[in-house]
Amino acid sequence: MERVFLRPDGVRSGWRAAFYVALFLLFLLILQLLALLFHVRLVTRADMVTPSALAIQEFLATLSAVAATLVMCRIEGRPFGDFGMSWREALRGNFWKGTLWGIAGISVLMLLMRALGGYSFGTLALNGRPVVTYAFAWAGAFLLVAVYEEFFFRGYVQFTLASGMRFWPAAILTSAVFGAVHLSNPGEGFVGAFSVFVTGMFLCLTLRRTGNLWFAIGWHAAWDFGETFLYSVPDSGIVAPGHLLASSFHGPRWLTGGSVGPEGSALDFVVLAALALAFDRVYRDQHRK
Repeated sequence: MERVFLRPDGVRSGWRAAFYVALFLLFLLILQLLALLFHVRLVTRADMVTPSALAIQEFLATLSAVAATLVMCRIEGRPFGDFGMSWREALRGNFWKGTLWGIAGISVLMLLMRALGGYSFGTLALNGRPVVTYAFAWAGAFLLVAVYEEFFFRGYVQFTLASGMRFWPAAILTSAVFGAVHLSNPGEGFVGAFSVFVTGMFLCLTLRRTGNLWFAIGWHAAWDFGETFLYSVPDSGIVAPGHLLASSFHGPRWLTGGSVGPEGSALDFVVLAALALAFDRVYRDQHRK
């Protein structure tokens, strides 16, 4: 039994990661019950996704992930910053670089799709003040999405599993779970989930080279913002209200991604590969191990 649970330096990494996930789910359940008690609206269906509802949901998840990490920090005697989200780096250089790479990536993808006849901008769906209101609302909501998903999948869990199986095997495992979780989204498909897995691997590369999660957080938030608000297309199968354009897809599913959105397009893999190659060259010598 000791061999199952222990190694010479303490509890095996898999069990520590599992305990962390259990703590996260416990904290999330408690916060969701409190939210329901105070009649706070939570997202339970795709048609309930609004900036405010999504922000509340992701804020509760972020709190749960941070709380679970703080407990593990106390148990293991490690500083919080070891797990990739140093508060001193919050919304600083790496975050804004990631934001630029994210907007550039989704823009290249959509322009390629348009050039091949699969996407039309259409007309403006919003005018005047609502443009600014929804732009800031979605930007804030997707920042919370990015903080939660990056910290949960590529924070404590990635760090801990890597201590037992090395970085890239852990990255494959966490990215596979990251992709599988997205299958619960309505309209999502296996191609889209595989795209999410590839995205997860790219974001693990940014963690490896920059030394923290802030580039990945900026990239993730900007990509989702570009899909949902700026180019107004499905994001993991969800078309949210308050988007900028009355855009449309036309053409084969391999080109547009269909109901999944750009994540289901073959072009998405081309763009992600190009981003990974470019990032590898720009950040070649940083934090290489």
